[in-house]
Amino acid sequence: MKETFKKISLVLVIMTLGVSAQAQDKNFYIFLAFGQSNMEGAAKFEEQDREVNPRFQVLQSIDCPDLGREKGQWYPAVPPLTRCHTGLTPADYFGRTLVKNLPDSIRVGVINVSVGGCKIALFEKDTYSSYVDTAPDWMLNMIKVYDGDPYGHLVELARKAQEDGVIKGILLHQGESNTGDVQWPNKVKGVYENLLSDLGLVPEEVPLLAGEMVSAEQGGKCASMNAIIATLPEVIPNAHVISSQDCEAVSDGLHFSAAGYRELGRRYGAKMSSILEN
Repeated sequence: MKETFKKISLVLVIMTLGVSAQAQDKNFYIFLAFGQSNMEGAAKFEEQDREVNPRFQVLQSIDCPDLGREKGQWYPAVPPLTRCHTGLTPADYFGRTLVKNLPDSIRVGVINVSVGGCKIALFEKDTYSSYVDTAPDWMLNMIKVYDGDPYGHLVELARKAQEDGVIKGILLHQGESNTGDVQWPNKVKGVYENLLSDLGLVPEEVPLLAGEMVSAEQGGKCASMNAIIATLPEVIPNAHVISSQDCEAVSDGLHFSAAGYRELGRRYGAKMSSILEN
């Protein structure tokens, strides 16, 4: 009787593993995106941005009834990709560029959890709560939709996404609120390493792409931060810096225009395409 029970249990385990393996599509490339307002999306998207290849999808990060989207479900990556009323982000044209450059058999998915105005401390796994305690009310409202813990929210969604595909990279655009902080690269390293650990990822297989702030020639108020961002590959060997040179900005000197986001996103996509080809 015991032997029969063991055989049945073994068959059930094998069947379960088989279903799991079948469910995960190795040709579904997933990318995590996080940061502050520029990754969140500060420019209004236009009609041209609504046209998207169905191979490019977004994992909805929160419930958006007005958009007909539910948290944790995949949808065609029509903006907004972050929250219900956010704008165009680098992730939009990152994904478009990848599906254009990769074989037709490959699908691309993005998960975007970003909070305007935040320091990198908001994504520090063990100490974020002390940052939240001092955050202004307008930021708290954004943090609350991520269950008060944007990092944990991102990990939760990423784990769900791993049931469907394979995480191939991480996109970051953050730093305006850390301008002048020479420890920023090490802080980013901590977040990156926590993501790898919590998601069972190998650093050599998961590059980190970090975009520059609005450049000085575009009137960037935080352009000095780009010198610090340039040092990121010194502390994260698989990190790559995405240039913002000539990416159009708006008059506040902090954010890109829709055209600027498109170009910056294409640069993220071109870099990731070249990495995946090697």
